[in-house]
Amino acid sequence: MVANNQNKLGKVLWSVANELRGAMMADDFRDYMLSFLFWKYLSDNYLKAAKKELGSDYPDNTPEYVMQQLKAATYLQVWYNENPNDTFLFEKQMRRKIHYVIKPQYLWDNVVELARTQNGDLLGILQDGFKYIENESFESSFKGLFSEINLSSEKLGKSYTERNALLCKVIKTIADKLAELSTDNDDLGDAYEYLIGQFAAGSGQKAGEFYTPQMVSTILSKIVTLDCQDPQSGKKKKIDKVLDFACGSGSLLLNVRKEMGDNGIGKIYGQEKNITTYNLARMNMLLHGVKDTEFDIHHGDTLVNDWDILNEENPARKMTFDAIVANPPFSLRWDPKEETAKDFRFNGFGVAPKSAADFAFLLHGLHFLSDGGTMAIILPHGVLFRGGKEETIRKELIHKDYIDAIIGLPANLFYSTGIPVCIIVLKKCRKNDKILFINASSEEHYEKGKRQNYLREEDVDDIIKAYKSRATISRYAREVSLKEIKENGYNLNITRYVNLSKDEEIIDLKKVSEQLDEIEKEIIKARDLHNKFLEELGLPKLK
Repeated sequence: MVANNQNKLGKVLWSVANELRGAMMADDFRDYMLSFLFWKYLSDNYLKAAKKELGSDYPDNTPEYVMQQLKAATYLQVWYNENPNDTFLFEKQMRRKIHYVIKPQYLWDNVVELARTQNGDLLGILQDGFKYIENESFESSFKGLFSEINLSSEKLGKSYTERNALLCKVIKTIADKLAELSTDNDDLGDAYEYLIGQFAAGSGQKAGEFYTPQMVSTILSKIVTLDCQDPQSGKKKKIDKVLDFACGSGSLLLNVRKEMGDNGIGKIYGQEKNITTYNLARMNMLLHGVKDTEFDIHHGDTLVNDWDILNEENPARKMTFDAIVANPPFSLRWDPKEETAKDFRFNGFGVAPKSAADFAFLLHGLHFLSDGGTMAIILPHGVLFRGGKEETIRKELIHKDYIDAIIGLPANLFYSTGIPVCIIVLKKCRKNDKILFINASSEEHYEKGKRQNYLREEDVDDIIKAYKSRATISRYAREVSLKEIKENGYNLNITRYVNLSKDEEIIDLKKVSEQLDEIEKEIIKARDLHNKFLEELGLPKLK
């Protein structure tokens, strides 16, 4: 399906969400809508693989009346009924090939049939189905994947009957709309991303917890996948491990995967503190075809560093990543303890102030960056010039020559804040002593929207081209020596190095005077001719 149809799918599903959620808040309904879409993806993918696995034994020629007699909503249910002794081996083979199993009664098509017939058992099947997918579908348990789904909530209705009726309506409507558009699984992935973005737009400040605007995400993804030593040579051939330690819905990680191709990354790692968005991230991975063995998303606090795999203090056994991307909460208040100063992530740099954890996030990522890796992190502009503890950290980063580039973005790009932000690119493999500054904040480098500003494809391309070339571009980009930065008191404010003001036009006074003389001559000539005509008419001349 082409891109405009993918967008159409997303818009249709968004209209369904708005139509069906009733009095429910968008944030609450989001979890139901996205979970159902995820369920459909798993089911469709499973049925497709099952048909391929069973080949000629797949009973897709079963007459409709037989299906009704068997009370089977899918051909796979028919096969299960006819081959009870073979189901174990079949499921074992499916786990080997696509890494999960869904029993026929929990397939989306069966759920839809229950919804169409207004079956009173739908709610119970949904409850059992969610538990089954969480605990049994995959070899590795996805415990708590649907923890935010409360099918007993009064938001769905006061009684079982009311809740069942609403869910019948929601599921039937979703199924009907999707059937009209004849989607495949790739389209569902795109629609899922679209819906996440739309729900984010409606969530205002809360959206900062889980969503990075697509074009901003693309910038980070393109940068970290470029060759570390020579970005102009293009992408890395392979990335062993990629990390987003504040991964939200996982969109940034998926963008990196998209840049590298399906087999370009060894394993994806993410960490997310918010339980709702942590579940979104896990679903998002699976829905985009990332196998459960190809990613590891941890629910935990990055600042505390409660992930066991990242707590190895022995440098020889430390886990490192070839690419790190992050859009952590801006200027988050945190509570560093006295012992935090001894934390191996901050040792040698200092501890970020309680009022803003921005540098704590940056140093966390930097610690786990491989010697040949690239890190790109989104932070508020304040980190570039604020004093106190942040100045101490900034000086040390400059002294160690870890900062590769600073990219200033326009204001009002994010749902969570209207302030302008920057992308800081860090490397441990740098061979020059200059920092590239790109000032992409002027109005010619973005499109204004009613509520949000947007980066266009050409704006993203301009940033990437400037990053790769490191050429001086008037009012846009310039490499600055560490010597000049030190002379400016370690202030990294972008406008200090790339001024957006336009040069005043130089006026050639001699040339202007000559032009005025010529104009005066033309005036005299025209007046004389006019007076000649007036004289012939017997009228008074002009003076």
